Amino acid sequence: MEIGIRKKKRLGDILIEQGLINSDQLAEALVEQKARKAKLGETLVELGILKEIDIAKALQKQLGLGFISLQGLQIEPEVVELVNDSILRKYNLMPFEFNPINPNVLRVAMSDPMDIFAIDDLSIVTNLQIEPVVATKTDVTATIDKYFSTSEAQNVAEQYTSERKEKNKKAEEANAAANEEVDNSPIVVLVKTIIEQAARQRCSDIHIEALESKVRIRYRIDGHLKEAMSYDLELLSAIVARIKIIGGMDISEKRKPQDGRITQVVDRTEYDIRVSILPTVYGEKVVMRLTSKEGLTKPKSALGLDEEEMKRFDNILANPHGIVLVTGPTGSGKSTTLYTALSELNTEDVNIITVEDPVEANINGINQVHVNAKAGLTFAAALRSILRQDPDIIMIGEIRDGETASIAVQAAITGHLVVSTLHTNSASATVSRLADMGIEEYLIADSVVGIIAQRLVRRLCPKCKKAKQADDIEKRMLNVDLDKEYTIYEPGGCNECGDTGFKGRIGTYEIMTVSPAIKNIIARGGDSEEIKAKAVEEGMSTLRMSASKYVLQGITSMKEMKKISFES
Repeated sequence: MEIGIRKKKRLGDILIEQGLINSDQLAEALVEQKARKAKLGETLVELGILKEIDIAKALQKQLGLGFISLQGLQIEPEVVELVNDSILRKYNLMPFEFNPINPNVLRVAMSDPMDIFAIDDLSIVTNLQIEPVVATKTDVTATIDKYFSTSEAQNVAEQYTSERKEKNKKAEEANAAANEEVDNSPIVVLVKTIIEQAARQRCSDIHIEALESKVRIRYRIDGHLKEAMSYDLELLSAIVARIKIIGGMDISEKRKPQDGRITQVVDRTEYDIRVSILPTVYGEKVVMRLTSKEGLTKPKSALGLDEEEMKRFDNILANPHGIVLVTGPTGSGKSTTLYTALSELNTEDVNIITVEDPVEANINGINQVHVNAKAGLTFAAALRSILRQDPDIIMIGEIRDGETASIAVQAAITGHLVVSTLHTNSASATVSRLADMGIEEYLIADSVVGIIAQRLVRRLCPKCKKAKQADDIEKRMLNVDLDKEYTIYEPGGCNECGDTGFKGRIGTYEIMTVSPAIKNIIARGGDSEEIKAKAVEEGMSTLRMSASKYVLQGITSMKEMKKISFES
């Protein structure tokens, strides 16, 4: 009943035949496959021998099948409703359309198109002929998630709610009972599903909120919150209890804020999840921040710096000593820039020590210290100890007070390179902030070598962005010639970007090198406007200039530019 390959071929033979692996690599993978009890393709990817796309393309070529990328593809409801998600997850396949020539043939994306049992089972369930099309495992899993995760999580939630009502109508809150109940209920699956779905949607934060009559789950994607699902309020205590258990928190404490940490692997990527729990009127609110080592440790080229900015960035990092500050509000990408700078400086001949609260990503070859205020290990206390550890480069997660700022300045003046973050609106305003913390102007001038202010703007989706001619008001904001025509773009909305009009973010930067002229202005107590004017004269692009460039290049919209830049 199926269109495809009936003769079972071995994947290992196909990959060797196409020169993608050798016999030694196959032997190694087969041993590991047996130990892991996994498929050969998955094992080769896990071992880093091949990428999923390599295997998919090899199968496509060998079997003479089509290849499909499911990203952004809108699958018709009548195709999705043909089969439930249990069989799709079991075999990792996803029907995506009827064959346009023969409607009795169902085209199915498969990561293993040689799985005859999968093809036969699907043919029996749908009563249709099956045409296998090659796709990567991650692509298929993400698409199943897109169409079935919410309903799957909803089913689990409803199952839990009914079980809870049956077991105890008054919802007992005794610790032992709650603990036992959570460990033996579908809530474990629900919490895992919420995190997995968030990770696959490039979510940075998960908000679990107690409202008057329901629990609302929202995901922050590209800096904007979007409701993902909602459940009966009955579920809240169980969800929070489960998160507290895996986050190492006290499940009996419901009146005080708590912080915890969870590690979870999603699609072979390890996510470090920082958890914050806050009591609210209707129950406890949970916010989980997702970060991955790969997300924080990017190459310099991925930051979005242009050629001139890259030169300035490199010149600042080339200083043997002094303070380099990265500034901006929460969620502006400061940590990513800091970790990128550290990775750049991380060589065998330097001793790098960091003080962070918390440590966001572990980097090989760098000594990282986690602040613990309860144990008396504050930023200032940790810094004093670090200075006795013969460091070359010190990274301070954030300068929060005058004491930390003072030690950082002393460390910079005595021959260390210090990199840190501050919450200020612009590069020039950072000097005033340090002065407010009690640092003398002449010390700031002597110690600070460079300041990078940054924001993140959303990238317009290349598939659906809409062109328009800039009007006079927009031209004035972009600081361009009013007599010329300029094409700018606005967000549209399509399946590729989830109807938001945006996909991903890019950094806008204001990189100020503290030149001798700027040092003089700082030392004599010049204000931030004077410092900024001198920096622009010396070639610095302001945040607004950086964002305007992205608007004119069609990378972002006017609305995004206005959000990050208010100066005239």
